[in-house]
Amino acid sequence: MSIAQRIAANRAARERRFVEVMEWGEDDAPLLIYYSDVSAREIEKVRSKHKDFLSNPSIAAMVEIIIMKAETQDGEKVFTLEDKPILMGEPVDVIANLFGSIFSSEPAEVKEKN
Repeated sequence: MSIAQRIAANRAARERRFVEVMEWGEDDAPLLIYYSDVSAREIEKVRSKHKDFLSNPSIAAMVEIIIMKAETQDGEKVFTLEDKPILMGEPVDVIANLFGSIFSSEPAEVKEKN
């Protein structure tokens, strides 16, 4: 097995994580948004439209990452690009917190301890 094949196999084996979004839940239960690591390919896709994404991400760029990565527990996409206007109308802290969870490489349990 080549190094590249091993890298690809390791990537496929990584577990998805989830974040609880209280603001979008129902009946006092949070909405669980599942996601996998953000890839270099996904960053490049967003950077093609938002040049300063890595140094100063706009809310629109954050929303695009959320649309790309947000999944249900079963792996279905939660949002499409048609949902972008709805997400752009959400409070900034909700978008920033969700984006931060998805974009961070630390599991939520580690962040809570810090």
